[in-house]
Amino acid sequence: MSSNATISEIEQEELLEKLQVFKIKGKDKNGRKILRIIGKFFPARLVSVDVLKKYLEERVFPMLGKRKFSVLYVHTGVNRSENFPGISGLRSIYDAIPVNVKDNLEAVYFIHPGLQSRLFLATFGRFLFSAAGLYGKVRYVSRVDYLWEHVRRKEVEIPEFVIDHDDDLEYRPMMDYGLESDHARVYGGPPTVDSPVSTYSMRCIS
Repeated sequence: MSSNATISEIEQEELLEKLQVFKIKGKDKNGRKILRIIGKFFPARLVSVDVLKKYLEERVFPMLGKRKFSVLYVHTGVNRSENFPGISGLRSIYDAIPVNVKDNLEAVYFIHPGLQSRLFLATFGRFLFSAAGLYGKVRYVSRVDYLWEHVRRKEVEIPEFVIDHDDDLEYRPMMDYGLESDHARVYGGPPTVDSPVSTYSMRCIS
């Protein structure tokens, strides 16, 4: 994440609000609030780590209250140079999250993970997030249809570009990188994969 943002702190916060990168809405099948994060919308080149931490502390975490919650992270369309905060940025942000918020986080549903993010979590993720148990809470979701096994369908908004990407994956299964069926065997455990059967979803049964 760039530390040389060219817009003021107030403008950075307003940008995060306008883009709705973070939105609390809906519940999962266990009745927990959902914090939806759209990775593609995150303006990493314009927003500093400090502003992001302040924004989360003042505008997001208080809305979660003291109850258990889940995170729905949409990785679709994330580009390392445009909207990825970087490894040091991720660690800094995670370290700044209050202990009570970390303790209340029950699950992270990671939609459309790609090969690089899987490898990142399988290596650096163990080092960065294992201490607080976050690593073991990540659940890969290769298709939006698999999400509804965990989340109440009509309560969560999924952007159209995410659905379009799902359709592309149906016709171009190699975009899944063919790692779904053997991921648990290769990397030895969590994060888990929703469907170990195949890289194809069953959208027609939705």
